[in-house]
Amino acid sequence: MKNIRQATIEDLVRIAEIEIFNYRMNFYPIFRNDGYYFNELRVDKRAAQLKTVVDSIWVYDDGAVKGFIQVDRQKVKKLFVEPVLHGNSIGSELLRYAIGEFDVNSLWALEKNVRAIAFYECHGFRLTGDRMPEDDTEEYLVRLAR
Repeated sequence: MKNIRQATIEDLVRIAEIEIFNYRMNFYPIFRNDGYYFNELRVDKRAAQLKTVVDSIWVYDDGAVKGFIQVDRQKVKKLFVEPVLHGNSIGSELLRYAIGEFDVNSLWALEKNVRAIAFYECHGFRLTGDRMPEDDTEEYLVRLAR
């Protein structure tokens, strides 16, 4: 897949932007935590944190970084696409790449993130019945596997 490459330090600000925009769109409506989503969650801070895991991140880059996937062993840790580009197969390409290159076979998703769960199910992942509480919240994560 010609548009996918390993992330570099130079990509981290862009990766942080994509992650934060998605967090605000997808998770703020569930958690409603202004202090976290609008004060603590900052691009500069998140980009600095990502330095420790940059070697586990691959980006979709066709001249601009438009999405990324983070893989830990055979697990998808994160998969996010620039929100205005949802529906353009970027997430699908990233996931297919991770399946092909790293044989990813599981992930955890927020139980209320039905859109993400449906996306993964379309790519052969199935709910396992495993649940665990999301740290410091009343919400749950569910495990999907292929």
